[in-house]
Amino acid sequence: MIEIEPDWALYRSLLAVLREGSLSAAAASLKLTQPTLGRHIDGLEAALGTPLFTRSRMGLAPTDAALELLPHVETMEAAAAALLRTSSGEAAEERGTVRLTASEIMGAEVLPSMLARFHAQFPHIDIELNLDDRQQDLLRRDADVALRMARPIQTALVAKHVGNARVNLYAHTSYLANHPLPGSLSDIVGMSVIGYDDNSRILDLIRIGQISVPPNTFTLRSDSELAQLALLRAGAGIGGCQAGIARRDADLQPVFHDQFEFTMEMWLAYHEDLRASRRVRLLVDFLATELEAYAAENAI
Repeated sequence: MIEIEPDWALYRSLLAVLREGSLSAAAASLKLTQPTLGRHIDGLEAALGTPLFTRSRMGLAPTDAALELLPHVETMEAAAAALLRTSSGEAAEERGTVRLTASEIMGAEVLPSMLARFHAQFPHIDIELNLDDRQQDLLRRDADVALRMARPIQTALVAKHVGNARVNLYAHTSYLANHPLPGSLSDIVGMSVIGYDDNSRILDLIRIGQISVPPNTFTLRSDSELAQLALLRAGAGIGGCQAGIARRDADLQPVFHDQFEFTMEMWLAYHEDLRASRRVRLLVDFLATELEAYAAENAI
């Protein structure tokens, strides 16, 4: 039984070593000396009564005990970060930090101009923008606000539908100059098609739209929508793109618009415990207005 509960600093050092793979790299990431970090690991092992790493000529290898602790320590890290954000400004004031998470494509192509306008209006509210196509856990407070492309299902979340993003097929003018389009989408075999590798959710959305996409359709595959967009802009082939994003690039031309289309819902969500946070409400309300306008633009 643990008589004295180890403090967060020791667990933070454990997390750093697990992520970095060595004491020296972990110490550098935390801006500690290597001896100090070593003492943290020794102290945590003594407190827990079990070794956390095995030492060899190859370096440090985590034991099963360390790996079992990992998800719990990551939860502690998220809670500590949420506590810091919460304490960074009074709930009723227009200052402090809000952590916003979104998909890579939305965070890189849609949100920047919106956040620039928000920051100009509320300069004392800091934004931490986390881009990840995996959904961050709002219940665990990995983020304060999330822009999601599907309806959140957790009951403890406050969620607002802010419109739909329409996806159609496009090709760069440089590709079209050298590759005449067939008359029908069903005859696209033999052309370069940009698409997903293993994103079952998107493929399910396409099927819901009653559009047949055989597994061998995509000749250029990536589950990163930013990579797909880069390939599209480079003239690598035909690919899907949100209408609101494609409209900004005159070289992206619509193809087969009458034969291919599906939509994704856009939702803003935050934990119900943040209802009283003025800075969270300000960001959510601001983005809701901006995204509703973007959705209307997508629908044209």
